[in-house]
Amino acid sequence: MGATRTFCSRITGSYTVSALKLSWNSFALLCVASAAIAILAKSAFAGSGNISMPAVGATEWLNASPETPKDLRGKVIVVQFWTYTCINWRRTLPYIRAWNAKYREQGLVVVGVHTPEFDFEENVDNVRSALKEMHISYPVAIDNQRAIWNAFHNVFWPALYLIDAKGHIRYQQFGEGEYARTEREIQKLLAESGGHPAHDLAAVQPVGAEVSADLKNLKSPESYVGYEMAERFASKGGVVPDRRHDYVAPDRLSINAWALSGAWTIGRQAAALDDPKGRIAYRFRARDLNLIMAPPSAGTPVRFRVLIDGHAPGPAGGADVDEQGYGTIGEARMYQLIRQSGAIAARECVVEFLNPGVSVYDFTFG
Repeated sequence: MGATRTFCSRITGSYTVSALKLSWNSFALLCVASAAIAILAKSAFAGSGNISMPAVGATEWLNASPETPKDLRGKVIVVQFWTYTCINWRRTLPYIRAWNAKYREQGLVVVGVHTPEFDFEENVDNVRSALKEMHISYPVAIDNQRAIWNAFHNVFWPALYLIDAKGHIRYQQFGEGEYARTEREIQKLLAESGGHPAHDLAAVQPVGAEVSADLKNLKSPESYVGYEMAERFASKGGVVPDRRHDYVAPDRLSINAWALSGAWTIGRQAAALDDPKGRIAYRFRARDLNLIMAPPSAGTPVRFRVLIDGHAPGPAGGADVDEQGYGTIGEARMYQLIRQSGAIAARECVVEFLNPGVSVYDFTFG
């Protein structure tokens, strides 16, 4: 997939959004929508932790109050599939929050479906922490068994489905962008259902990781570290799966290649550092470089330092490092390591971990 793709997918091979759209039968989509809405309605908003959720629906709901209606039929519904470390989803979030605030009194129901990509994203406490950090107040279905994901035949994070008052999917948006068009579709369906939405567009001011990617300069693709999806791995000898190995990085990386040095165990989803002072390096071209990482356990932070072209990042440091490049991994999430301004060129980022035990999952760029 190209460097400027605006979605995350666990599908291997060269798929495009347009090809997938064309391959889906419209009538089948409507049938799937009805089934999916039934699943959402059956499991939605039970409120009490004593109520057992059915296996076909959400395993748990967050942000739902007992007063929320259980039946979603008759409402205009935005269903968005997401997972909290996905940078492509993160950049859509300010729009979702704004639409929820602007149109909920007109009858719009926003439902987030959190379908995890990585193992630690199945931990509901991690999702709760993300909701608080990201100021998400609308209901979120925990879809750890992918029941709702499969009901929609979904393959992307993020994916947005707009469903009318009769339970039919009327619009889909895969990935980032098309915000004005999506909001116009929301307004149209609300008007059809008897609402009177304002015709102006919601004011949105993204900050931090929510700022749109610099597509003109984005020349580096998302790069997974675990052997299941890894590409362009440049350490000498290649990947040694599922066992400790002493890796050696080459003297110079080619663009969009990455490498490990030190003692690591590369698993299916992530590489885990066995000894302190291990490094991971990536030669990239983009404004932002992010890295999804997790500490060995709760309460066991890992210190690290970022260098860019061999120097402290200074003002090019991301939100999760200081000007000298130091930072701490205290929880499993995406860490913004580099955010540059001005001219963008190919540069080499090296992350050195001062403590062992960190798990490194995925590079993303913006």
